[in-house]
Amino acid sequence: MNRELGAFLQARRSEVTPEDVGLASGPRRRVRGLRREEVAELAGISVEYLVRLEQGKADQPSASVMEALARALDLTDAERAHLFDLAGRALRRPRPARGVRRELAGLLDRMDDVPALVTNHRLDVLAWNRLSAALFPGLCRRGGNAARYNFLESAALELYAERDEVLRSSVGQLRLASGRHPDDPELTALIGELSVRSERFRSLWAGRVVKERTHGGKRFTHPVVGELDLHYETFELPGGSGQRLNTFHAQPGSASEESLRLLASWSA
Repeated sequence: MNRELGAFLQARRSEVTPEDVGLASGPRRRVRGLRREEVAELAGISVEYLVRLEQGKADQPSASVMEALARALDLTDAERAHLFDLAGRALRRPRPARGVRRELAGLLDRMDDVPALVTNHRLDVLAWNRLSAALFPGLCRRGGNAARYNFLESAALELYAERDEVLRSSVGQLRLASGRHPDDPELTALIGELSVRSERFRSLWAGRVVKERTHGGKRFTHPVVGELDLHYETFELPGGSGQRLNTFHAQPGSASEESLRLLASWSA
């Protein structure tokens, strides 16, 4: 039985409005999100089969059914990938690498004016440069983990100007990882620890949020240099390692660029 798949389908169905998928929303509508009948019609499947899927009683649904449901529920690319992971239709994934190549670690050290760090699917911090250690006080150390840091460490409480979005993103990435790596005991232990120690994590995890943020803006209130408005880019490293290179930079000529320069001098 695939209870996680069923729970994810129900959660997404409750979040999609009729307008999102081109349906009319009448004034007497009482349910939140879409009705099962509406999803079944949009996906071209029977209501009975959708009920079985949501109850976790349908084993190995076909790829075509999953694709139809992804369209019917207006899933993002990350949510679609998670749906296929839960359905057992994902490609066989290589075992994630545990260490960072020496050449990559050396490259980080040469990036003097760009905070850069390497993380894995669990958001463990595997390698970093001096400026990223200064940007994230207390994160960049042996055994550091970005999700644990964001939810549990006091240093992170005031660091992010938009902390709730950072927390949602962290949970979304862990949810995506849990579908891709269901047999990872360290990931399971991390999720269990955060569920016990953080009420906010428990609430977000129950919502089955799936996010994969690869670029965007992030605002900081740094204890040393104050306000920083940075752009981040995340790159999947080649070779099936499951690792990502995360970089941050400021707009050229901006006050944040000067502040980042000051932070580099301070960290030196």
